[in-house]
Amino acid sequence: MIDIGITKLAIIGGIALIVIGPEKLPGLAKTIGTLLGRARRYVADVKDEVNRSMDLDELKKMKDTVESAVRDVDNTIQTSAADFEKNWADATAQATDTPFNDFSPTPPAYRHPNKKWRVKQGATPNWYKARAGIRTRALSGAARVARFRPHKVN
Repeated sequence: MIDIGITKLAIIGGIALIVIGPEKLPGLAKTIGTLLGRARRYVADVKDEVNRSMDLDELKKMKDTVESAVRDVDNTIQTSAADFEKNWADATAQATDTPFNDFSPTPPAYRHPNKKWRVKQGATPNWYKARAGIRTRALSGAARVARFRPHKVN
């Protein structure tokens, strides 16, 4: 690298002042500053373009890996679905092929629970209510409406 210190810059400035002259030196400094600014901007633009192209290449590689992963997942899902459908078809075919015989269990018949669902059941035992003189049969709102509703005559 070029090692330019303060003394070397002062020497170059003094020589430029003698050679160019004091009238043209500010214009020349302005022109040199403008050219240096353009060069820096050009280098920065080239650097940004290189970075963008590298990022674009990385994004393309990432896109390819994601697409391959999606294809792999899709293939595994398709194979799993095909296996499931095959197993399901086999199971349903076996279920429909086997006839019911006399040894197959029959479902139990429905038995009504015979509960009085309109009567509320509290947590206090009935023996305590009877001893304390508290009523033992409290009706729910629906039961009360059903009890006092007038009967229809057909």
